[in-house]
Parts: sequence; C-alpha cells; structure tokens
Amino acid sequence: MSVSRLRIHKVRNITSAELEPARINIVHGRNGSGKTSILEAIYILGSGRSFRATQLQPVIQHNSPECTVFGQVHQEGDIAVPVGVQRKRDGTLESRVQGAPVKRSAELARRLPLLLINSDTFSLLEGSPKVRRQFLDWGVFHVEHSFHSSWVEVQRCLRQRNSILRRDRISADVLAPWDQQLAREATALDAQRRQYFDAFYPIFFETLTELIELDGLSLAYQRGWDKDRDLLDVLEEAYERDAQRGYTGSGPHRADLRFRRHGLAAADVLSRGQQKLVVCAMKLAQAILVERSTARKSVFLVDDLPAELDREHRRLMCRLLVRLNCQVFLTCVDAEELKDCWDNLPDDALRLFHVEHGTVRQQT
Repeated sequence: MSVSRLRIHKVRNITSAELEPARINIVHGRNGSGKTSILEAIYILGSGRSFRATQLQPVIQHNSPECTVFGQVHQEGDIAVPVGVQRKRDGTLESRVQGAPVKRSAELARRLPLLLINSDTFSLLEGSPKVRRQFLDWGVFHVEHSFHSSWVEVQRCLRQRNSILRRDRISADVLAPWDQQLAREATALDAQRRQYFDAFYPIFFETLTELIELDGLSLAYQRGWDKDRDLLDVLEEAYERDAQRGYTGSGPHRADLRFRRHGLAAADVLSRGQQKLVVCAMKLAQAILVERSTARKSVFLVDDLPAELDREHRRLMCRLLVRLNCQVFLTCVDAEELKDCWDNLPDDALRLFHVEHGTVRQQT
C-alpha cells in the first residue's frame, strides 16, 4: 500500500498542502512548524482519527468548521483508489472510497495499514496492558479477516455483562446466557491472538537482533484468564467478586504482552535507546508478518526518528525500512541527520519536504 498524492486542508496549522510522496519521504523543519501534522493527516486518512488527540477539536484549524484529507491510495496490483476523510467540529466523520460512503473506520484501516512510531510508542513497554493489546489486535485485524467481527462481539458481550453486574440484587442465572456467549466468543478471539503471536514471536526477535543484541529478553502472551481453565468456569466462579466490583475481572479484555529481561520488567532495566530499538523492532516485525500473510505492505509514519538513536542505529533502522520496500514518512528537524541513511536507494525513491509555519515545499 502507498499514497501517491496527498491533499491536506485545515489540519492544525496546515491551511492547505498538496504532496506527491515517493517511497521514502523525509519531512523536516523546526519544532512547531507542522511536520507531525503531516503524519497526523495521513493517520486520519487511514483511521478517521488522530494519534495526538482523543478529541478532534484541536486537530481542526482554528475558525474552521472541518478538516479534510484526501489521498490516492495504491492497493494490490498498484490500483489507485481515491480516499477522502472529513472530520467536523461536532464529531461527524465523513469518509469516502472511490466516491462511495464508508460507514466504518475499519474499512479505512484495511485500505491503508499504518504503523506509527513516535514518542508514545514507548508505552508498548512502559504503558498499560491496553496499549499492548491494541498493538496485538492491529496485527490480528490485518491478518485474520474474521477477527474484527469476533472483537466487536466480545465488546458487546462485555458491555451487557457489566451493565447487569452494576444492577442491585442480581442472580447468577441472569448472567448465565452472557457468560456462555462471552466465553464462546473469547475463546475464538484468544485462538486468533495466540496464532498471530506465535507467528510474530520469531520475526520480532530476528528483527531485533539486526538492530541490537539484548541477552535475557523474553516476550510472553497472556490471554487474560487462567491458561489452564475454561473462561466459562472462571466467570461463574468470579460471580460474587465481579458483582461487588461491577465489572468483569477476567477475559480477553485483560490480555497482555509481557516483556522481561533477566526476570525483571524490561521497561525498568532497558535504557531509553534500547527501548526505542525494541519498539521499532516490534513495528517492523508487524509489517513483515502482515506482508507474509496477506501480501499487503504497510505504510510507516515515523516521528522524529533521530531522537534517542545514534547515527549507527539510525542507519540500521533505515536499512530495514528500505528492505521492507514499503512507503515511509519520517520527520526530523535537520534533514542531514537522515540523508545518508539510505543505502542502495534510487534517487527518485526519496523526497524531501520542508515545512515552515504550516507551508510545505518539496525540495530537490
């Protein structure tokens, strides 16, 4: 997948911009110039939402009723498909693919698989299980076509069960139908996650080894309930406790990925630079696995790659991105930090874009 033409309108300080991206795109400029807003616009195109704000109001330019992003997205067979997304201040999302309305943001995600690497990516090690669950589910979503419907059904069952748990004086019999359905859907969801993780695991460590040697690092998948028990038995046994708390304490919504080094939490013992290489390897491994499973290439959005990485590791990271043969958008303050990182790359495969006060200019 790739974007051959990108039009941005009223996204933060970018009033209007049109880009014709190449395979590797370096976006540089001073802090606050609007570099990250370009990545944000592409993210909106592929998901309908921002990675920088939970609400869209800060994303839409001041005094504008909406922001719009349009792109020519190349699919399998290099077929160009026009995709447009408009977000309004009232929260309305309008998306179109080839002129036809798109009802679900999942359809945008399938059209344009995006992998983001920014300062928030450290939360894959430091953050809550929810962040790692989202990372895992991104990969399963793009590999297993039925995953999304299973995930939606699990969320529906959890909402219903939790709603019942919050009522006064309920009996276990009232929960029984939802327990059975949740256990059935959760088992299917867990099987898909486990299959994906088993395929991801060796690719991740192979990729990490090309970036850095880290002895004693381990990665484990935890499904969210006792690995030796059926979820239905766990739910029935936890009825009293769940009723007191008002929510379901065990299930696929508690799944996690655990990183440890020599038995300790990896986030507590790895340096900042080591952490960045680990999370970069995770994202690269996801792109490799998705391509092997579906023949679809991901698009990388990398915000401030030079941060926390020395010249040698920047070159290693860029070398792996080149090998993936996918489209990449990178931001940095000084383009010189990245210009010599692209070995054996044709001249026309790399483009520089300079951003200043929201104005974007392509450079030769």
